[in-house]
Amino acid sequence: MIAPYALLGYLLGSIPFGLLLTRAAGLGDVRRIGSGNIGATNVLRTGRKSLAALTLLLDGGKGAVAVLLARHAGSAAADLAALFAVIGHLYPVWLGFRGGKGVATGLGVLLALAFPVGAACCLIWLAMAFWRKISSLAALTAFAAAPLLALLAGRGHAALVALAIAALVVFKHRANIARLRAGTEPRIRLSA
Repeated sequence: MIAPYALLGYLLGSIPFGLLLTRAAGLGDVRRIGSGNIGATNVLRTGRKSLAALTLLLDGGKGAVAVLLARHAGSAAADLAALFAVIGHLYPVWLGFRGGKGVATGLGVLLALAFPVGAACCLIWLAMAFWRKISSLAALTAFAAAPLLALLAGRGHAALVALAIAALVVFKHRANIARLRAGTEPRIRLSA
């Protein structure tokens, strides 16, 4: 029975670390600044790089933990936990189903499902982020590559999960894509 792993993935994924960390740091509700999202890129807009880095690690970690906890029940359970961890981050019940964009959680899931694929996606994200300094472009590039990288690595199950996650990430980045086309997408500000 693998259905409980979907619930486990969803509940872990729905922990809003960005919101919890910014509130604990006395910065208020991160949803009231920048993009209004709960993820690391928006936490970076508070000017607290350490909080953004911790958000990135914790959001990635919750995705990885969901997969690792489900893995003992088989690949189908791990795949389901992976997908629902990302869905939980995107649509957390605790926040009225308004969460982040799934990038860090998706990368954490990929690292746990197929480490070489996840590591390659992280490197693609980093390279694009440093080169173009546009977080959304880096995320879209990394997740577009993920299904192909999984297929090339001979990880068929991971390729399907990566494709589903990529579709979710693209869907959540609709406004970013429009701004990328218009040339108005904000750049990452690493000096604050």
